[in-house]
This record gives sequence, structure tokens and C-alpha cells, in this order.
Amino acid sequence: MSDQPSTGDDHHGHEPTSQAGPGAVRAGRDSLTWLNEHPPPGPFRPEFWRSPLRGPWLTSMLGLVLLFGITILAITGLVSYAAYDPRLPGNDTTPDSGLLAFYLFDWPTRPVWLYRFTQGVHVVLGLTLVPVLLAKLWSVIPKLFVWPPACSVAQAVERASLLLLVGGAVFEFVTGIMNIQLFYAFPFSFYPAHLYGAWIFLAAFVVHVAFKLPRMVRSLRSRSLFSELRTGLDATRPEPPDPDGLVPARPADPTMSRRGLLGLVGGASLMTFGLSVGQTLDGPLRQTALLAPHGRDYGPGPNDFQVNKAASEIGIDPAATGPAWGLELAGPTPARLDRAELLAMPLHTYVLPIACVEGWSTEQTWTGVRLADLARLAGAVPGSWYVVVRSLQRRGAFGRAALSAEQVADPRSLLALRVNGADLSLDHGFPARIIVPNAPGVHNTKWVRKLTFRPARSG
Repeated sequence: MSDQPSTGDDHHGHEPTSQAGPGAVRAGRDSLTWLNEHPPPGPFRPEFWRSPLRGPWLTSMLGLVLLFGITILAITGLVSYAAYDPRLPGNDTTPDSGLLAFYLFDWPTRPVWLYRFTQGVHVVLGLTLVPVLLAKLWSVIPKLFVWPPACSVAQAVERASLLLLVGGAVFEFVTGIMNIQLFYAFPFSFYPAHLYGAWIFLAAFVVHVAFKLPRMVRSLRSRSLFSELRTGLDATRPEPPDPDGLVPARPADPTMSRRGLLGLVGGASLMTFGLSVGQTLDGPLRQTALLAPHGRDYGPGPNDFQVNKAASEIGIDPAATGPAWGLELAGPTPARLDRAELLAMPLHTYVLPIACVEGWSTEQTWTGVRLADLARLAGAVPGSWYVVVRSLQRRGAFGRAALSAEQVADPRSLLALRVNGADLSLDHGFPARIIVPNAPGVHNTKWVRKLTFRPARSG
């Protein structure tokens, strides 16, 4: 078979072959060969990566932990979104998200600890997985520097999906941690960005798992975890060469065993868990939550518990909460009540938790007027009317919130006037605040000035 191009003399009646076709192919192949043979210096060269610990088994072990952990994070994140009851007017913090903003059920008021549990799991587990995520990225970092970047369309698509996966994971974890610490250094709103970023990351994550799961299962079966945990530094050897190129071509001598690496990652995760889980618990363990987003002193006496935003931060004028303050009730029979009139109404006391999206929660004893009684006073029927709550606050995204008809009707839903037997402090919402069982903290509006009752839409 000749490499020469065909002349026009073709006895089979075919058109002459263009000289440009094979030449272009050869030129392309030559270019790829040249690129392969001349990678940039540093991490783009295979010999740069020499750790003998890298390999498909280690990557798969870390990936298995993230597979279960990220699945739980996704579920609890969607549950948190549902807790905002986004179908109620004004509650959706991502109004332009379209199909991405769906949710499957109306948020219940029972059990009262559900949001405290799910959001605590979401935040604490997210923090706990950070060392695992960093170790997983370390284990596959040579793949990010493959040279040439893409030799085919299929490889280009794979690299793009990898970029979305890694970039999405880093974005979600970094912005989530910054939100926990109330450190909004990014030039966008956290809530829509976290939602959109979550869907992009989850789409890439699902595709990645679908393609890599069979290989991950084979890799995990290739050696025993218990054997690795018994293998010390002297017996640590590189894994066999793999098609993904995770195992280095020229491995260096090990300075740590895989047992040591897994112990380091596991120990870091346990330490992170221990320094954060206390913020979801009451009692002595709260003092161990050194990674909690706030300080340790929250208020005087009975008001000494967590505060998300102080009155001065949110723009509350103390004069507006004084004797001239009154609660407006808007409905078929409007009314206005001062604090003395509210205290003269039937008061009820319940022990209820309050939990915020940042992961902290606490259980306190609240005393106040039932929202159902205020609804009746305004001419609304509890169970058939929802309420829009408005605050005195001048700054912040949650100066208003809508509560569902079910929340209004629950006998434990209160306009709280006291906590733990004492008047609310200003930072805790004096003269009156909302306390609704199982509602996100931002919907337990502080410094309430107006309740507007509206008929709930049927269906």
C-alpha cells in the first residue's frame, strides 16, 4: 500500500483523493506528537508527581466517603430549601431560578426538631468532609495537569466535566464556609449563588459517579482496607500502574504510609467535627464549638443564648421599640395592639428550638400570644389564612417572611414576648418576635411591627 496521493487515473471511477486530507492528518498527528514530547515544565510533566501513595485504590477510598457524604449534603440542602416554604410570597430568595427551585412538599411544623437536625447535619457534615475533599483533590491533582489538555473531542468534554466537578465542589464548600462565618467577601448574594452552584456541581457529580463507579468498585476490591491499615511505612509500595495515570511513573520513596495518610485525614475530620458539633447542642458541649460563627456571650441572664445579628447591626432604632411601639394586625378586622395589651391576652409557654441556616441551634422556653389568636382577632381563620410578618429592621434580606396557614394554626406558633421567664432583650427581638416550631431561624422574625393575614390559595 502506497503512501503517495492518488492521481486522477482511477480505474474504479472514484474522485481523486485530495492531497490536503492526508497531509493535514499527518500534520495534526505530528503536532500532537510534538506536544506530547514537549510538555511545559513543572506539574505538566509526569515525573513531577512522585508520591507512591497516589493510585486508584486510595482515590476510590476517599471517593467512597465523599459519595455518601455529598449525597447527604444534597438531600439536607434540598430539605433546607423546602423549609423556607418558597411558594409563599416573598419567601423564595432565588425568584429567577425556574425549574431549579422545585420542591416536593410543604414544610411541616412537626417534629419541632427536624430543621435543627437536618441543617445541623448539613453544616457540620460539610465542615467534617473538608479534609476528605482536600485529600481527594490531592490524590487526583496530576489529572488536572494532563498534557496536552485534550487530544480528542471526547477528552475535551471529559476535562470540561472535571473542571465543573472540581470547581463546583470548591465553590460550594468555600462559599458555604464563608456563609457559616457570616463573611460575605464575594460580590454576589450567597443564596442564589449557592443554589445554582449546587445544581451545577451535582450534575457534574452524578455524571462523574456514573462513569467512574465501575472502576471505583474494581479499585476498592483490588486490596483490603484492613490490610492497608496494618501496613506500616516500611512495607508501603506503589499501586500497580493504572490507565488513568494516578500511579507515578517514577515513584519516590514513601515518607508516609497509606495508613498514616488515612489516619491524618480521618483525624482532621474528627477534630473538625468536634470543634463544630457543639453549636447544634445545648449544655457544656456548646463551649467546644470553637468553629462556631459567633462569640460566647450572647446576652444577659435568661437571654444568654445565640444571636445571629445584633440590633445595632441590622439598623434597629431603640426608640422605635419603646412605649410608642405597637403591633399592627392587617386582615378583615384590622387592629393595633401595644405591648401591654399583648401581655394582657392569654399567654402560652413552650420549649422550642430555634435553628439558623449557619448550622447553630438552641432550645429555649418561649412565652407569648398564639398566632392563631392574633389571626382570629384580625378576622382570619387559622388554618385557612397565611401571614406576612414585617420587622422594624432597616437592613438585611429578611425584614419580612411569610408563614404558612399550617404554621399559623399550630398552637405552639407564638408572637413571643418573653424568653426563659424574662422579657426579650433588644438583640433577641424586643418588643416581640416570631417563634414557630421547625421553622428556619430567619423566619422567626425579630422586632415585629406588622402581621398581614391573607387567605391561603387552595390546591
